[in-house]
Amino acid sequence: MAHYLTIEDLRVRHHSRTPKMFYDYADSGSYTQGTYNENESAFAGIKLRQRVARNIDHRDLSGTILGKPASLPLYLAPVGMTGMQYPDGEIHAARAAEKFGIPFTLSTMSICSIEDVAANTTKPFWYQLYVMRDRGFVSDMIARAKAAGCAALVLTLDLQILGQRHNDLRNGLSAPPKMTPQVILDLMRHPAWCLGMLGTKRRTFGNIVGHAPGVTSMSSLVEWTHSQFDPSLDWSSVEWIKSQWDGPLILKGIGDVEDAKIAVQTGADAITVSNHGGRQLDGAPASIHMLPQIAEAVGDKIEIHFDGGIRSGQDVLKALALGADVCSIGRAYIYGLGAMGEAGVTRALEIIRKEMDITMALCGETKLTDFGPHNVWGGVPRPVPLTADLERVSLEGVGAA
Repeated sequence: MAHYLTIEDLRVRHHSRTPKMFYDYADSGSYTQGTYNENESAFAGIKLRQRVARNIDHRDLSGTILGKPASLPLYLAPVGMTGMQYPDGEIHAARAAEKFGIPFTLSTMSICSIEDVAANTTKPFWYQLYVMRDRGFVSDMIARAKAAGCAALVLTLDLQILGQRHNDLRNGLSAPPKMTPQVILDLMRHPAWCLGMLGTKRRTFGNIVGHAPGVTSMSSLVEWTHSQFDPSLDWSSVEWIKSQWDGPLILKGIGDVEDAKIAVQTGADAITVSNHGGRQLDGAPASIHMLPQIAEAVGDKIEIHFDGGIRSGQDVLKALALGADVCSIGRAYIYGLGAMGEAGVTRALEIIRKEMDITMALCGETKLTDFGPHNVWGGVPRPVPLTADLERVSLEGVGAA
């Protein structure tokens, strides 16, 4: 694997190995893909300060996440249909994260179920929850996550309604794929992927099929899923989730200062600054552009996680410098998974760790805990002016969407 030197190298391999509908699902955004593209490109405008003649021996990249030690202040973000990028993909990714000493987050829309991942790992992983209209099903999902020993619940707030992703519609995305002539021709171009999928029984949404009422087949799954994402999800729903879950709670999908202040008042343990990888509101600012003002607004009242556009160790350091306590990666590890399974996820993490280590040293630092705004050339970007009276934001009177 030595010739895979960058995350981009892994992306190219992933692209060549994986059928189009599943590669496109992972590597595209909604509508014009403007926000999706800006999430990544925005990092280029942030420059790090190079320092010299400083003792940079004995460097330490470790950190803490929700009060627990981690080899890096980094975790694997939830990604739907990971098991369609590589056979049993969620298990492969969870094992790689476990061996690396960082958390893995399982998506509600995973191919491998909560129980599958728990049976094939030895350390607790995190579970990401989408809130459905059927609150009985949601309660059952939370109970299953507890029974599996999940260490944290990641509540996604920005998927009450799906942003339109043109590539998925054009490709006729489904799990398993529908055998149209176009799909059959594409599968023939990817024999290794096909052989791998023939060798596993996990080819549909394991957390839903057989668990949601009446969902026993692909057709019933599609109908159920389209009707179940809950547009009435509001801040009172967060309180209800907290009443069901007694462990650490992370609120994912925060992209606005006003929402960040409300999130603090819910008593959650962390927020994730994220625009869902550019897959929801097209035209929203890049996550990294929103991070500094959100960090300034909430201070140390809550742990700040960052998600969106990270493709290198340098990107991680920039996010940490601009106010993140912890970062997550989605596409960066999916590229590795699609390329080579567990070994590819490990390689993606090795690439990012090495880039972090060398870049931190060239910035004159030896501990990630010392990395901050002083490491950014030109200072922290100025916040976008806001007109709302943010000091008056409260949970009182915040209703349904």
